[in-house]
Amino acid sequence: MAKVRLLELAHARSGDKGDTANVGLIAWDEEAYHVLVQQVTTGNVKHHFGEMVQGGVERFELPNLLALNFLLHGALDGGGTVSLMTDAQGKVLSTALLRMEIDVPAEMAERVRGRGRPPGLATAKAGR
Repeated sequence: MAKVRLLELAHARSGDKGDTANVGLIAWDEEAYHVLVQQVTTGNVKHHFGEMVQGGVERFELPNLLALNFLLHGALDGGGTVSLMTDAQGKVLSTALLRMEIDVPAEMAERVRGRGRPPGLATAKAGR
């Protein structure tokens, strides 16, 4: 097994609904989607964000889109209209989730290493 960042398995988008952040995680391919379903659990996501998420985490599977959707309750300090947070709409939470590391088979890690990065950065970061 080897560790990879979600960035190498998926891309993501995020936004807000009041005090709840909505983060969509979209796999690059079907193989990656199955790994995401197994390893990117509500508990793992909650742990990854730590105290940033004050409430619970919900997960919805969208297999036809090879995607998972997460609702992070209590992540936006009241939401865009009342929060003094720099990112009160949760736009950077997708990038934060893509930094989460999970274990994948070594051969898969080798195949996906550098995916999701600009070409110059992919080779420079491959030896992390």
